[in-house]
Amino acid sequence: MTPDTAALEIDRAHAHYGPREVLRGITAELPSARLTAIAGPNGAGKSSLLNLVAGVLPPTSGSVTRRDPGRVAYVTQQSEVSQSLPITVRATVTMGRWAHRGHWRRLSKMDRKIVGECLERLDIMSIADRLIGTLSGGQRQRALVAQGLAQRAGLLLLDEPSAGLDLHARGLIDEALHTTLAEGTTVVRVTHDLEVAGRADHCLLLQDGRLVGDGPPASVLTPESVSAAWGLRTRVY
Repeated sequence: MTPDTAALEIDRAHAHYGPREVLRGITAELPSARLTAIAGPNGAGKSSLLNLVAGVLPPTSGSVTRRDPGRVAYVTQQSEVSQSLPITVRATVTMGRWAHRGHWRRLSKMDRKIVGECLERLDIMSIADRLIGTLSGGQRQRALVAQGLAQRAGLLLLDEPSAGLDLHARGLIDEALHTTLAEGTTVVRVTHDLEVAGRADHCLLLQDGRLVGDGPPASVLTPESVSAAWGLRTRVY
């Protein structure tokens, strides 16, 4: 698909976790080969919307339509991964190739090349043989992002990929995402960081499960809209 066409369309989607409604009438288009940031305060429904896009959370009404039938890669937060798993960084990234090769088929030369590139891209080649549980939070998150990149999916989803990380780790992740965007991947990332959201190509602003802003970050993340979304009484500059 070409940039600025819609990779995915959401039409009046509602979603629930049990009896609790977490998304209320979301209608939006996510542009192809662009970075869309999903922003908003805690509890706004950011991760729920990402789950809806991923197909993990089905809409209770409305629809989600993907224009590209290719694979979806979903990168969770490192805190959601057990530190007790007896698996190395290299094996973690290699898991990203399973969708292409299957669990038991040997990796091809191209698979090994892709895994190596992803390790290098996130600067974790030097720790490739260490167990995931021995890593710092930033190293573990970079391994998960590398696993997502290794899938070579048409749609890459990331839930707060740089939350709590140092400047070096954040920079590596941002650079890796910039590269994969240039390769034609559509990227959607959840963030609570307005500076990160402001650098995206497209922004969805949520408040209490509702979409209150949709478009270029400069037009969505205005002082007035941010103040309203976060329930602030004073203007945010």
